[in-house]
Amino acid sequence: MITKLHIKNMVSPSCILVVENELKVCGVDIQSVRLGCAEVIISATISLEEIDLRIKKFGFELIYDKKTILIEQIKIAVLDYLKFVQKKPKNNIKLSAYISSRIDKNYNYLSKVFSKETGETLEKYYIHIRIEKVKEFLEYGQLNVSEIAIKLGYSSVHYLSNQFKKVTGFSISAYKKRGGTDSNSQEGLPKI
Repeated sequence: MITKLHIKNMVSPSCILVVENELKVCGVDIQSVRLGCAEVIISATISLEEIDLRIKKFGFELIYDKKTILIEQIKIAVLDYLKFVQKKPKNNIKLSAYISSRIDKNYNYLSKVFSKETGETLEKYYIHIRIEKVKEFLEYGQLNVSEIAIKLGYSSVHYLSNQFKKVTGFSISAYKKRGGTDSNSQEGLPKI
């Protein structure tokens, strides 16, 4: 029988590889592994607790609560939306429509649940994820600020710069001079 495991903190393809590897070590028959979940066949010799202990070593954990699962699905949809924006910066699809279609639930409902459970609005979460991506691009140094603004779907460099300063407390140039570190970094946000 196939069991669907919901897994917290999976944010990148490398997370999939780590979880996949740990499930193999546990002796689990893997059907599929995606961000946030794995479909597996678990033999009677392994327990969910053993799997959970194994993946916790790498910062993941099994989740069972429906609201927590929904929050993880929303976070993954936000990450997917940012990837979508990078591929198609001039798209007309809004974050709300994208998330709603991905999860197949009303955006207002998703937004309320997210805010209640995390203490942060969904829009603010997206802004922080986006700024983390800006920081990543700045650290790589391969794109200038104009190219970053275009790649991440900002309407202008000015808008990007203002949002960056509001979130980090630094102008982009001051952030670059500091070597890409800031004291206002959002703990718990994935490095994307």
